[in-house]
Amino acid sequence: MVPEPVARVKRALSVLGAEDTVTVFASTVPTAAAAAAALGCEVAAITNSLVFDLEGAPLLILASGAAKVDVRKVAAQLGTGRIRRASPEFVLEHTGQEVGGVAPVGHPEKIKTLLDESLKFHQVLWAGAGDHHSMFSISYEELQRITAAEEMPVR
Repeated sequence: MVPEPVARVKRALSVLGAEDTVTVFASTVPTAAAAAAALGCEVAAITNSLVFDLEGAPLLILASGAAKVDVRKVAAQLGTGRIRRASPEFVLEHTGQEVGGVAPVGHPEKIKTLLDESLKFHQVLWAGAGDHHSMFSISYEELQRITAAEEMPVR
């Protein structure tokens, strides 16, 4: 049986015209390092879906697993106020998914999304698929298309 958050991601991929490449692992893959080890790829090819609190609204940053997001730099580029790491409760409320399994799609409502430009150097990216056991593969171009993310350097 597919968990509901993963089912929502699978439906979103279908609705958006993207291939359903969701892979379910026997063990958890809650971090970029764990996912890269399970997949046999570079940590930099893992796409972390990081939710931030931007003045009470969610901001989703799709960042390389090898990157540390510079929230001051991102705020300056956006011309906004302070960006803070969201609490697990805030993430669940806005994505329907738990921290460590957040996907770029499949949320209850559209979330403003930024895409780390450094990810474009990988032919295949892997992103969370809604829980700690699931991920999906996608190209940078397709990820940008399905999320309508603004491309931006985030580190």
